[in-house]
Amino acid sequence: MAKQKTVRVQDVGGLINNLYPQYLAEDWDNVGLQLGDPAAIVERVLVCLDVEEQVIARAEELGVQLVISHHPLIYRPLKKITPSDEAGRAIFRAMRQGIAVISAHTNLDRAKDGLNDWLAARIGLQQTAPLEQSVADLLKLVVFVPVASEVAVLDALHAAGAGEIGSYDRCSFRSSGVGSFRGGEETSPFIGKPKAQEQTEELRIETVLPAALSGKVVAKMIKAHPYEEVAFDLYPLVNHRTDVGLGRIGLLTEPLELAEFVTQIKRALGLELLRLAGRCKGLIRKVAVCGGSGAALISDALRHGADCLITGDVKYHDAQRARAEGLTLIDAGHFGTEILMVQQMSEQLRRAATERQWPLEIIEMTGEKDPFRWI
Repeated sequence: MAKQKTVRVQDVGGLINNLYPQYLAEDWDNVGLQLGDPAAIVERVLVCLDVEEQVIARAEELGVQLVISHHPLIYRPLKKITPSDEAGRAIFRAMRQGIAVISAHTNLDRAKDGLNDWLAARIGLQQTAPLEQSVADLLKLVVFVPVASEVAVLDALHAAGAGEIGSYDRCSFRSSGVGSFRGGEETSPFIGKPKAQEQTEELRIETVLPAALSGKVVAKMIKAHPYEEVAFDLYPLVNHRTDVGLGRIGLLTEPLELAEFVTQIKRALGLELLRLAGRCKGLIRKVAVCGGSGAALISDALRHGADCLITGDVKYHDAQRARAEGLTLIDAGHFGTEILMVQQMSEQLRRAATERQWPLEIIEMTGEKDPFRWI
C-alpha cells in the first residue's frame, strides 16, 4: 500500500501561486501567506471570502489547519495587534489554534481561470477576454543549445513557466546556425577540447516569460543545459498580454432586453436587488464584468464597445459618466460579485488535490453575508 502524502501549508501556497501567480497582484495588495507556519501539516482547508472572527471560529470547530480567503487578512503593515478590533481578534484566535491563512486577491482577479472568468461564466458570457489591457512585464529569452539537447532545455523552460502566450503554452521558436568557442585550460567543454577553437551546429531557441519568473526559468534552463557556460539573452518586451488582466468582456448567446438580463443576473448571482445607472433601455449583447470594485474600467468597457458593465462599489460620479456615455452600469455589489469565489476556488482546489493525490479535505465557508442591507 502506497504511503499517504504529507501536505504542508507551503505546498498549498505553491499550488495557489501556480494557479494564480502572485506577480499578477496589484502593487498595493498583500497576497500569499498572511499568517502561520509554512511547514505546518494540512489535512483540512476552509475557503472563505473574508477572514473574520466567525471564520476562524468555524475553522477551529472543524479542525481546519489552513484558511484560504479572497480578501487579505492583513492589507497593510499593522501598527498593533490587539483583540480590540476585528482583524486583531481573528489573528489572536488563529495563532492560538495554529491556523494558517493564505489570501489570493487581485492575483485571483487578474488570472486566467480566476474570479472574473468565473463571474463571466456564471452570468452566461461567451468568447470572453480580459477587459483591461496593460503593458505586461514580459521578457524574451534567447538561448543557444547544441543539436539534440533542445528537447531537454525546452522541457525545463516550459516546466518553469516560460512559453505561455494567451491560451497557448509551450510556445517557442527555433532556428539553426553555427556556434564557435574556445575553452580555457581549466574548462571541461561538452564539445571539443580545452584551448581548441571549436565549431558546432547549434539551435537558437526563443520563448517568452513573465519577468517575475526569470530567476526560476534561468536556473532551470542552466541546470538542463549541457554547456558549462550557457549563452543566453533576456530582452524586455512591451507586448500586451491577452490572457490575464482585470475584468472580462464577452457576448451573451443572444441579445436580451435589459429587464430580461437583470432577471438573469439576479438568478445567476443569487441577488434580490441590483442598482442600475446609465442607459436603462435597449438590447444587451456585449457585456463587461469586474468582480468587486471595477467602475475604474468604464473607459475599457466603452473602448471594447460594451453595452453593459457589471461590477460593484459604483460611486455617484461613475453613474453620471455611464449616463453621459450611454453605457448600462449595473452595481451587483462587491460581495455579490465575489462570493462565488468560495465555491469556485474550492472546486479548483479539490481537482488539483485529486490530481496530486493529496489527502486534503476542502470545506466551503457558509453563512458569510454582505455587510450592506437594503431596507
